[in-house]
Amino acid sequence: MSPTTTPVSEAFASGTPDPTGGEHIPTALASGVLRPLGRLNTASNVTLLCEVDGGDGLRAVYKPVRGEAPLWDFPDGTLAGREVAAYRISEALGWGIVPPTILRDGPVGPGMVQRWIDTDDLEDPAAPDDADDPADTADTDDAGGPKLDPVDLCPAGEIPAGWIPILEAVDQHDRPIVLVHADLPELRRMAVFDVLINNADRKGGHVLRDASGRIFGIDHGVTLHSRNKLRTVLWGWAGTPIDPETVADIRRLVDRIDNGLGEELDEYLTEAEVAALWMRASELVETPVMPLPPSSRPIPWPAF
Repeated sequence: MSPTTTPVSEAFASGTPDPTGGEHIPTALASGVLRPLGRLNTASNVTLLCEVDGGDGLRAVYKPVRGEAPLWDFPDGTLAGREVAAYRISEALGWGIVPPTILRDGPVGPGMVQRWIDTDDLEDPAAPDDADDPADTADTDDAGGPKLDPVDLCPAGEIPAGWIPILEAVDQHDRPIVLVHADLPELRRMAVFDVLINNADRKGGHVLRDASGRIFGIDHGVTLHSRNKLRTVLWGWAGTPIDPETVADIRRLVDRIDNGLGEELDEYLTEAEVAALWMRASELVETPVMPLPPSSRPIPWPAF
């Protein structure tokens, strides 16, 4: 699913960054001037694609705090801060799910800045997205079958090997289709990550595969609430055990929350939200089984 952009006005043409950094943050991402190239029209809040001065072609996604739409159920802090918190948790786990993400100043004030991921099917960020119809795709995999994204739609009865069906529906032409996701260790770990951060909005379009085949998760603004709000398309492993290596990583996360990470996250989250993160992680260590989907609204809408 390729994002589309529209021109940015001259009002966004310059800015003086005020960097704050962390581990694994490229220097240019933290300190380079952001030069907007366009606005991503598919995003619900103001989201700009930027070129980073001094970054040798580095591009970044910039989401200014002033462009966030208020959410009644996420009244505390900012969505930008929650995105940074999700990155910090991913790094503490050692999983590298979230691209390098920082809270810093930009052309229209403080906001989240995240390294842009060039996906394996994206040649031009300004190109229109015309891949919504699973029957119209011309891409094929090495075996000659349809080339699917990590989370995708396919015609009913044509689910390729290695993909897990999640939801049956019909497309705009009343043809039966199925929401599927790949049965991959990286996605399984992302599903665990979503449980830990209580992700309320894991859409299919928030799972990206870059040109090298590495899978990333993006758009973590509505996460880490103290109450259960898990909504995700990654339900393929519901009710199954979590492997011992992943459990060991979660156990280390609990220790890190107790020994510095919790205080670091206090900058972005409430005390209750940090405590809830600790509790979710501790419960997965105690009972390492993936949760079952709730009876209502288990998947965000729209799903992409």
